[in-house]
Amino acid sequence: VQLVESGGGLVQAGGSRRLSCAVSGRSFISLYMGWFRQAPGKERELVVAISWSGGSTYIADSVKGRFAISGDNAKNTVYLQMNSLEPEDTAVYYCAAKSRIGAIATMSYDYWGQGTLVTVSS
Repeated sequence: VQLVESGGGLVQAGGSRRLSCAVSGRSFISLYMGWFRQAPGKERELVVAISWSGGSTYIADSVKGRFAISGDNAKNTVYLQMNSLEPEDTAVYYCAAKSRIGAIATMSYDYWGQGTLVTVSS
């Protein structure tokens, strides 16, 4: 499985951004998918995760109501829609995938993208 993120960049506070994660090697439907982020000087954290088949979703409290995960089967691409962005959302965002075993809300994902930087200016 290979994951390639895109969509990062500079955005003003209060704005929106959509990140894309192109998945190859397997259909994303057959995987648990997650978006993580790592801010400067901080540990990597799980932002959102989803089990497509089971319908369960995890959303971190810090982004609840502002971020959402979705997917396009035809493009085998997963998205992270980010609204009402805050300077605290500045981070490198990583797409990740794991086999459908265990919990979705875990740091133990098997496959990782290279990351895309999102910078939110105040």
